[in-house]
Amino acid sequence: MHLRHDPVYPSRRSPVLAENVVATSQPLATQAGLAILQQGGNAVDAAVATAATLTIVEPTGCGLGSDAFCILWDGKKLHGLNASGRAPAAWTPERFAGGIPEHGWDSVTVPGAVSAWVELSEKFGKLDLATVLAPAIRYAEDGFIVSPVVGTAWAKGAAVLKDQPGFAETFMPDGRAPKPGERFRNPGAARTLRAIAETKGRAFYEGEIAQEIAAFAKAHGGAMTVEDLAAHRNDWCGTISQSFDDVELHEIPPNGQGIAALMALGILQHTAIRDHGPDDLAAVHLQIEAVKLAYSDLHAYVSDRDHMGEVDETALLAPDYLKSRAALIDLDRAQDFGAGAPKLGGTVLMNVGDAFGMMVSFIQSNYAGFGSGVVVPGTGISMQNRGLGFTTEQGHPNQVAPGKRPFHTIIPGFAMKNGAPLMAFGMMGGPIQAMGHMQLLLRTQLWNQDPQTAADAPRWRTIEGLEVACEPSMPAGMIDGLKKMGHSVQVEAPDNAFGFGGAQLVQRLEGGGYAAGSDPRKDGQAVGY
Repeated sequence: MHLRHDPVYPSRRSPVLAENVVATSQPLATQAGLAILQQGGNAVDAAVATAATLTIVEPTGCGLGSDAFCILWDGKKLHGLNASGRAPAAWTPERFAGGIPEHGWDSVTVPGAVSAWVELSEKFGKLDLATVLAPAIRYAEDGFIVSPVVGTAWAKGAAVLKDQPGFAETFMPDGRAPKPGERFRNPGAARTLRAIAETKGRAFYEGEIAQEIAAFAKAHGGAMTVEDLAAHRNDWCGTISQSFDDVELHEIPPNGQGIAALMALGILQHTAIRDHGPDDLAAVHLQIEAVKLAYSDLHAYVSDRDHMGEVDETALLAPDYLKSRAALIDLDRAQDFGAGAPKLGGTVLMNVGDAFGMMVSFIQSNYAGFGSGVVVPGTGISMQNRGLGFTTEQGHPNQVAPGKRPFHTIIPGFAMKNGAPLMAFGMMGGPIQAMGHMQLLLRTQLWNQDPQTAADAPRWRTIEGLEVACEPSMPAGMIDGLKKMGHSVQVEAPDNAFGFGGAQLVQRLEGGGYAAGSDPRKDGQAVGY
C-alpha cells in the first residue's frame, strides 16, 4: 500500500519509519519503551514499560489503579485481553438508589491494569518484570519534568479533586498542582512498583498493598475489600471483527465500546462512502450518521458480556441487521436515531511494533482524568472511577450489580489484512474512541493516509441527538455544509473534558518495518530505530 503524506493538516509532522517503533501520548514514556526494545526486550516488554511509565508521567489519564485492555499479534496469532475490574461484592443496586457518584470510593471498581502488565509480561515478554518496570520506578523516585498538556490537565483535575481522600497529599505538593516545567516525584508509587515487580503483582491483589487499599476504603466508607481484590481475574477474550473491503477491524468484545466502531463500519459498507474523499462533506455526513446508529444500540444493549442476554455481539453485528440500519440514512439530512431491535437469527494508549513482527495495542485509563480522586496514602495509587460506567436503570443489562464489569469506554484497536497484521492503533478520549477508530481506519485504509496524517486530520464527535462537536481546524465550508443538512454543530476547543482524543498508530509496511504516528493534541511522540 502506498502511504499518502498530505501536509495539509495543522501538525505537518512526518510519520516515523523504522523497524522498531513506539508511539505514546508522553515522550518520556515513549522513550522508556524504546529503551526496553534496545535492551533486547520485545514489543510486549516495551508496551508494559510504557504503560507503567505513563502512570507516573501522565497521571492525568491513568494510574496504578487503572483498568486496561490489550490486543496483540504474537507473530502467529491475534490475542485479546480484558483486564477490566469488577464491582465490589457489596455493590448492590440498593446501595446506589441515589445514583452513582462521579468521585470518591463509591465510583471505584477493582483496578485491573497491574494484572494486565504481569500477565502480558509472563505470557509474552522476554525480560523480567523488574527490568521492564525500572524506567517507571526511576521517574517515580527521582522525579520527572511535567509536560505542557499534562500540566494543564493536572491543574484542572486538582481544582475538582483536591478534597478527595489522599489526593492533595500525593498530587498537590506545596498545596497546588505542579506546573509545566516543574519536577514532580511520587515515592509512594516507586514503592508500589517495586512490590509489584518483586511479587509479580501479588502484593497488589493479595498482600501488603491490597491490605492498604482495603483499609483506606473502609476508613472512608468504601466497599472494596481484600477479598474483592483477590477475586480479580483477567479474561483472554479474543477479538470481534468487522470487514471493510479487504481490511478487518478487530476490537475487544463487550464490556467495551469497540463494538460500536465495528457496527459503524459495517453500516458504511452499504453506503457510497467509497465515492468520496476523506474531507468531503458527504463522507463526513455518512460517518456521523453511521456512528449515531451504532451508538444508539451501544447504549441500549452493551454491558458485561456475561449479562447481555439475547442481544449480544452476534446480533449487533449481523450483516442483515447492519444493512437494515444503513438503509435508514438520508444522504441529505441529519436524523436523530433510536436504538434498533436486533434479534438473533439462528472503551491512555500505546502502540508498539518490533523487528520480529510482534505488534501491541494497549490502553489503560482512570476514566475521568485522575479517576475517582481517591489516592491511597503512601502508595501513589490513584483509583479509577469506572463504576460510573454502570447505570442504575432497573432491568438494563448494564445495571450495577456485585461482581459485574461496568460498560467501558477504553478500547485498543487492531487491523488485519488478508490474515496478516496491519495496524495497532487507537485513541484515548472517552466517548470519541469508537468513532475515532472508525475515522482512523477509513483515513489510513480507504483513503491511504499515513498514520501521522490521519492523526493530524480534523476530527468530529457526536454528542446527543443531532449535536455534533467539531474542532476549530475543521474547514468553515464543512461546518456550514453540516449545518445545512440539519446537524447541530458546536465548534469546541480540543482541551475540554474528553475533547477530540489522542491517537497513536503503528502500521506495518509492505517491505518490512513500520510507519508510526502520534497525536499532536497530546505531548506524545512516535520514535523508532
